[in-house]
This record gives sequence, C-alpha cells and structure tokens, in this order.
Amino acid sequence: MKAQLYCDGASRGNPGDAGIGCVILLENKKIEISEYIGKTTNNVAEYTALIRGLEQALKQNVKEIDIFSDSELLVRQINGLYKIRNKNLIPLYNKVMELLNKFKKYRILHIYREKNELADKLAKNASWKLEI
Repeated sequence: MKAQLYCDGASRGNPGDAGIGCVILLENKKIEISEYIGKTTNNVAEYTALIRGLEQALKQNVKEIDIFSDSELLVRQINGLYKIRNKNLIPLYNKVMELLNKFKKYRILHIYREKNELADKLAKNASWKLEI
C-alpha cells in the first residue's frame, strides 16, 4: 500500500510548549494526528512529528510513502544534504532512518507551509494543548 504523509512540528518559544501534526493519506482513509509533546524546540517537534507519522503508517501496513514537510532543515538532513550538528537531534535522526528502512520505498520532499496547512494547524493547536 502507498501513502502520503504530511507532518509538522510547532513550538511556542524555542524551546516552548510544542505540538505535532500529521496527516496520512491512504487509499481509503485519512488519519490525523495532533499531539502535545511538552516543552521542546521546534526542530525536535519536527522530528517527533515525522517519527509519529512513520510509526502510524507502518501500523497501517504502508510499504511505499511520500513524505512532505515544510521544515527545510529536516528534509535536507534526512536526504543527507545537511549534517546534524545539534546533538539532541542525532537520536531522533537515527530513529527516523530506522523507521524509513522498514519501507520498501520512500521519498521526503520540502514543501511550502501553504501546502502543509492541515498538519500545521494540527501541530499549532496541539502546542496549545487544544483538541480539534
């Protein structure tokens, strides 16, 4: 099965109250994730959103996934274009790569925030601990 994953992290302050938002589009359904993750940085929230989205996609037996994020840093680090300089991101990066290796095929692409509206809204609402 193929899927599309739109993910975003939001932090009110850096670090600050943070939330994640994911939208997984499957052939026959849409899964939305909106979760408060405590006080952390925006980059940690971005990675956490990707991890949660990948975990959920694997639970749905997804074999091929296209991932869309408005975090240029995240996308470039996963694609090997940027080094990971922040030691707090290294374990998160390793977890992402472990999860990605469970897919038959994947690609991760940078998109503009306007193309990631629902995931952005889910993440921002979660950072306020709001239910949607």
